[in-house]
Amino acid sequence: MREAAEIRAKYPTKIPVVVERYRKEKQLPLLDRTKFLVSQDSSMSQFVITLRTRMSLTATQAFYLLVNDKGLPSMSMTMGEVYRDHKDEDGFLYITYASQEMFGCCRVHGPAVTQS
Repeated sequence: MREAAEIRAKYPTKIPVVVERYRKEKQLPLLDRTKFLVSQDSSMSQFVITLRTRMSLTATQAFYLLVNDKGLPSMSMTMGEVYRDHKDEDGFLYITYASQEMFGCCRVHGPAVTQS
């Protein structure tokens, strides 16, 4: 909790995000880092582009995001809104990615994330 609070104090317009690959994921690559500082005004779709770029995915490769084990928020939401609604007790926003549906959640909450 202290680490996220220090980050927010030092960078008040940034959101501390931890992005992890789903533990059973075999197709998508690991990211070169798991912690990100993201502008609170950035949209989820902008952050998805960042993740796609860091994973070097093609336009046809889809992946799913799970935010704090609760599904995928609207891609038009800002990271600040997602953080407000889904941040963990420790102050970080946790996002998990996978190439297929996790826990059967994402078909109900949203489509796979592909590049348009």
